[in-house]
Amino acid sequence: MAFGSDRNVVSSNTQVQAEFDAGLRAHVLRVYNYMASGLALTGIVCYFTIHSPALLESVFGLRWIFFAATLGMAFLVFPRIHRMSVTAAQAAFWVFATIIGLWIAPIVAQYTGTSVARVFFITASMFGGMSLYGYTTKKDLSGWGSFLIMGFVGIFIGFLVNSFFIQSTALHFAMSVIGVLVFTGLTAWDTQRIKNEYAEHFGSDTLAKMAILGALGLYMNFINMFLMLLMLFGNRD
Repeated sequence: MAFGSDRNVVSSNTQVQAEFDAGLRAHVLRVYNYMASGLALTGIVCYFTIHSPALLESVFGLRWIFFAATLGMAFLVFPRIHRMSVTAAQAAFWVFATIIGLWIAPIVAQYTGTSVARVFFITASMFGGMSLYGYTTKKDLSGWGSFLIMGFVGIFIGFLVNSFFIQSTALHFAMSVIGVLVFTGLTAWDTQRIKNEYAEHFGSDTLAKMAILGALGLYMNFINMFLMLLMLFGNRD
């Protein structure tokens, strides 16, 4: 009898593990689908903005307003995402991706189409490799978080100070190099964090919104890595 009971327990545990693994794969796939669709929307908006001279000129004049809008959504809207419906959270993500497409258009327009395409594929390769590492590694990457976030804050402040006051080409280059390293590390850290959060909330109704937040983090890592690599390796018109 005891043997039969133990076998039932093992069978039950195996079934739960199978459900967990299938759910994790579905959750991660949902995250990457959101991220990919966000990047696609950003790319489409950016492309049509660049190829519409009147719109590009208007966006260039309002670029700091668009920048402020992205900050407002990042710090005021998305931290409250758990209070939103899934539909509202999705809408906020699409609006954010649209604003980013408008904001980066004047930056991307300075470079040749060939170099933009080349840098995009370099970014995709680096992102894919680090995300795969974050998903498969057994090493705990949680210790990276505080260091990388401090690096992100430092780069953000540095770019603002350099843009408005110092305007140093050498400092801009150095921060771009550091930025690539920071966002490459954040890609692996965010990927592992998404897995860990799924484990913590397995079976919870909040997973749909967490998928959007996870996609947002990866999306921002990709966009920032792309922009900094473009500044380093892009060829200007």
